[in-house]
Amino acid sequence: MPLSPLEHDRRYGELDQVIRAYVGQLADDTPDEPSEALTAYLRHTWHTRPWALAVAERQLREYAEHPPGRLRLKLGEFYVIPDIGLPEEDVQRWLHTLADHIRSSVEEGRVPPPAPPSTHWEWHARFPELGQFLGGWFSQDMPDEFADHHQAVADYRSATDPQVVAHLVGEVHELLALDLDESGYASAVAELGMEVDAPAPYTPGAWLSHVADLLAQPLAEYGPPRAEQE
Repeated sequence: MPLSPLEHDRRYGELDQVIRAYVGQLADDTPDEPSEALTAYLRHTWHTRPWALAVAERQLREYAEHPPGRLRLKLGEFYVIPDIGLPEEDVQRWLHTLADHIRSSVEEGRVPPPAPPSTHWEWHARFPELGQFLGGWFSQDMPDEFADHHQAVADYRSATDPQVVAHLVGEVHELLALDLDESGYASAVAELGMEVDAPAPYTPGAWLSHVADLLAQPLAEYGPPRAEQE
């Protein structure tokens, strides 16, 4: 029978996080150098969940040493590694390479220094609520759903728990603290799911700052929810 969510996470949860870090990235790790994807995973995990690195190392090594047979895969009793662009016969060696890099990072205290996210996975791991906000309220359908950007922000505010809104404001300030240039902020919001331009006359960075200011206001000062205005 298929794995339960609890059993899946206990046996493969952190392995899955590592593999997800490779979406859209090359699995070009070598014994001497981790890939950009693994470096992004290490950087984010060191600074948010350092204890998970030991779990990742163990799960990667156990999976490499005990790969699933066809029957267990068919029954859904095993985690299936998606296609990462490597020949099947190279996957086991690659998993051992990842485990070795993670182990040496922990044992030698080699922590990637703070830096802007470098992969799609890292952008969303570091700014999860901002990704929900931009991808959910500012997709290409936004002009059909809202009169303007301000109304979309108001709708998010009225539909979202205040604690989550506060978390979003914190993520926006963290993104602005990266001190990117405007092309960098344009790339950042695109990575996080925004599919429309910032409203005139704002640049992407200036608009993010404006959104943070709006959402930091008490709800009574910001204005009534969209439904009440209609």
